[in-house]
Amino acid sequence: MRLLVDENLSRRVAVLLAKAGHDAVHVGDLGMLGADDEKVLETAAQERTLVTADTDFGAMLALTGSSEPSVLLLRGPGRRAEQRAMVILTAIEASAEALEAGAIVVVEIDRLRIRTLPVQL
Repeated sequence: MRLLVDENLSRRVAVLLAKAGHDAVHVGDLGMLGADDEKVLETAAQERTLVTADTDFGAMLALTGSSEPSVLLLRGPGRRAEQRAMVILTAIEASAEALEAGAIVVVEIDRLRIRTLPVQL
């Protein structure tokens, strides 16, 4: 899967996801540290799933009625890059079809929530 890892996650997360076989890139590797959320979404919409811990992205997609990009949102599980990468890999495995079709996948400590895009308000 093609992934764009947001700056609120370490670059090591992107490295570990790439080692696991995904095409993962960190926003910092694209010179986008400090970029506004709209620019990050625009970049991810170019065939990547955005991996983030920032809830603003889901709200932006819901408010605009956009059907891309997919967002995998981490809500709390793990602090170390290795822990986060494992949680992300497990979530991708469980929700790959939804992410490929367009979805917001929220990963919490004890559950996974999937909202198909565009979000119906």
